[in-house]
Amino acid sequence: MKPELSPRERVALALDHQETDRVPIAMVCSGINAPAYVELEAYLARTRGISVGEYLEPLIDIAGVGPDYIGPELAAGYDMWGVRRDPISYGSGEYWEISHYPLGAAETVDDVAAHAWPQADWFDYSILPAAIARAREKRDYCLMAANGNIFESAWYMRGFERMLMDVALNPEIVHEIMRRVMEFFVAHFDRLLAAAGGEIDLVFTADDIGGQEGLLMSLPMWEEFLKPYHARMNKVIHDHGVKIIYHSDGAVMEAVPGLIDMGIDVLQALQFDAKGMDDEALKRGYGDRLCFQGGISVQSTLPFGTAEDVEAEVRRRIDVLGKGGGYILGPSHAIQAGTPPENVVAMFDTAAGYRAR
Repeated sequence: MKPELSPRERVALALDHQETDRVPIAMVCSGINAPAYVELEAYLARTRGISVGEYLEPLIDIAGVGPDYIGPELAAGYDMWGVRRDPISYGSGEYWEISHYPLGAAETVDDVAAHAWPQADWFDYSILPAAIARAREKRDYCLMAANGNIFESAWYMRGFERMLMDVALNPEIVHEIMRRVMEFFVAHFDRLLAAAGGEIDLVFTADDIGGQEGLLMSLPMWEEFLKPYHARMNKVIHDHGVKIIYHSDGAVMEAVPGLIDMGIDVLQALQFDAKGMDDEALKRGYGDRLCFQGGISVQSTLPFGTAEDVEAEVRRRIDVLGKGGGYILGPSHAIQAGTPPENVVAMFDTAAGYRAR
């Protein structure tokens, strides 16, 4: 093995269940929220004389790339699905929360069909070769396209509580919304990956199906209302020779066999603070068929632990999930305001320097 691999080589080997020069590191479905970023910037300038960007560039192995949106002009606060979000302050920063559900008042399948559904033609895929070349100018990154979140896109339009009620009371509406969302993503990823010419390595897909205590719906309901739509999208992605990284927060151990069956290659987030989530059980039970990404707690260890606690958690995840390859380390979600910068640095420094036992 070469003494130092490129990011693309490092991730490819890990996803082939081989150990690498160091564990791959990525910020998938993550990031550093603005107040924490400001504190980290000041900390790195003070202690190392570098910026956050300069610190992270040699560490992060996965970069995102995608087409340009060229569809109808979007009104302020609205996305292409017709969902509106407004900023809600949490004190030192803000989140954009949904304030308008365009299908919230739909009563029939015809009402759903009448919605202005987005089209793959709303994107310019021809720019991808140039975008890929720019992404790889400095480093040979593993490149990832996003974001196939079928159920989330559906309930963003319908409303979360209403969508869960529909699962029991109006299943035909659920299936119609899910089908139309899926059909967009199928066309989108088919055209995107064809235009990329084999240069995209991963597609990020998602649907939060777990809460802190368990699944958000019964497993049979998940099998009926979510799994078939993801399976069809996943087949299109796999037909292009691209692997699928799938995000869900929460307690999802019960669903892992079904997630593998529907075609995911990497389980992302790994919220081990949730009930029943067990790194050893995941690796022992599914590590021959599934890879893992994330796992460093943004719920407890990073915000509330010491730097030594963070170091210990990073070493454990690498020892357990990285043994024999198959693991990409990162925070389990966005690093929140109030997270000590020393802890953020402890996570990355330890990951870059530690080897699985």
